Amino acid sequence: MQRRVTFDNRLLPYLLLAPQVAVTLVFFIWPAANAIWQSVHLQDAFGIRSEFVWFENFTNVLGDPNYLDTLKVTVVFSLAVTVLAMGLALLLAVLADSKIKGARAYKTLLIWPYALAPAVAAVLWMFIFNPDIGSFGRALRALGYDWDYRLNGGQALTMVIMAASWKQVSYNFIFFLAGLQAIPRSVMEAASIDGAGPVRRFWTITFPLLSPTTFFLLVVDMVYAFFETFGTIHALTQGGPGKATETLIFRVYQDGVVNNDLGGSSAQSVILMVIVIALTAVQFRFVERKVHYS
Repeated sequence: MQRRVTFDNRLLPYLLLAPQVAVTLVFFIWPAANAIWQSVHLQDAFGIRSEFVWFENFTNVLGDPNYLDTLKVTVVFSLAVTVLAMGLALLLAVLADSKIKGARAYKTLLIWPYALAPAVAAVLWMFIFNPDIGSFGRALRALGYDWDYRLNGGQALTMVIMAASWKQVSYNFIFFLAGLQAIPRSVMEAASIDGAGPVRRFWTITFPLLSPTTFFLLVVDMVYAFFETFGTIHALTQGGPGKATETLIFRVYQDGVVNNDLGGSSAQSVILMVIVIALTAVQFRFVERKVHYS
């Protein structure tokens, strides 16, 4: 028998909802509405005067070849970060869930990197892979490999992808580990008795039962790659060399804050918001069909 919660005061439910509604209005609805308003206006560098120009800002942005190149970099970067972060997290979660000595210590150590801010994590990677002062960077040059992410665009993009993925692995690890621990041991033992090996048990039992967790992390990681990697890129490469690591979110900052193009920057933020909403809708429309909720 289920009990229904009732409130003696009719205003109490609304008062309990008020903080969350206020946060949503202040930090999402109002900024989004302001970005849409600015995207159809042409403003001076100080935002004092503005002129309504309809979709001229969107036309200029989408007609810029550099913006299309930035879009390609963003697609490669986002896909690589999502696949790498989820793949490594799943592998580490499977290993940590097995019966090994010191498993609790390993789990704790794997969670710690998530506590770091993106900029701090980027600085750590810079100190490791810097060709002049980094231990790994200097080792690569000593072995004869021409390593310098400050001049080589491919190396810079690879380094930014690794740093952003490393930062997100801990978050994914927590959810994958929780999902693995929720799988009944009796199911795995029955499959083992039937002669299924570890690999077969993983792909036929474990991974399908993890599909709700995997789908959730897929959506979260895509949003992370699009929006929350600005600090990593800004601290490591600042979009360089030659815009090789310039993503859409970094270009919004570059055009809006550095170049004072408020209208163009707002148009880019609206386009980015539409892209992320569309990707999320596609994932819920097609990918969720293959998710099995137990």
